[in-house]
Amino acid sequence: MLAETAQTGAQPAAIPVRPQTAAAELREVSKVYGTFAALRNVSVDFPPGSCTMILGENGAGKSTLLRVIAGLLEPSRGSVTTFGTAPQDQRGRIAYMSHAPMLYDELSAMENLLYFAGLGGASCGACGGSPEMALRAVGLDPHLKRPVGQYSQGMRQRTSLARVLQSDPELLLLDEPFSNLDVESAQMMVKLLADFRTWPIMPRSFADPSAGPSAEVGKRTIILTTHQAHLGEPLADRTLTMRTGKIASSLQRGTAA
Repeated sequence: MLAETAQTGAQPAAIPVRPQTAAAELREVSKVYGTFAALRNVSVDFPPGSCTMILGENGAGKSTLLRVIAGLLEPSRGSVTTFGTAPQDQRGRIAYMSHAPMLYDELSAMENLLYFAGLGGASCGACGGSPEMALRAVGLDPHLKRPVGQYSQGMRQRTSLARVLQSDPELLLLDEPFSNLDVESAQMMVKLLADFRTWPIMPRSFADPSAGPSAEVGKRTIILTTHQAHLGEPLADRTLTMRTGKIASSLQRGTAA
């Protein structure tokens, strides 16, 4: 058989490469409140392992876009998928951090994380099911007893990040993560997010055969909104600018589109 192949010049069949499913995909998505359109026919893909920074003035639609991807808002028109299915079916793989810390001021950081872990259920992975590991990952002492209400703004923001990281998300949605931070705290947040992108991902088939394939191994997907482009630029592979509910421009690192 080998000799016959050599004589005829036949080549072995190439193994097809299966394209990766987008971490998030929007097609002609609009979100309308009465006569106001917060999103207008938005179509965009977010590849697995990418980091996208979204810029725009207040009211441009940035926060609405994140909330639609997170499954917290239903689009008025169009379709949204995360990892190939509805966002509501992928809650264990998506984490959303709003510009508000969403913490209980009278509780310590550990007590906050334990409470939210109980609401969401344990996960598997870098910090999944381990509030202590999540707090250490963001540089906080898990044994600190002081209530969160006495924390600095930077410590509160890091606690909020630990709250979402403990679910071991593959898709991390951040709404103004650098808001109200001083220079040192903002730089620390950038470093934490850069480190998060390198966390290995346990294949979902090991933990849940019905969950489907994981995003690109070793890389997480981040979508963040900010008014401080200079902070997001070191992280971002792509920058989207939104105006009046539409994507006005897209800039890939080193290229314009």
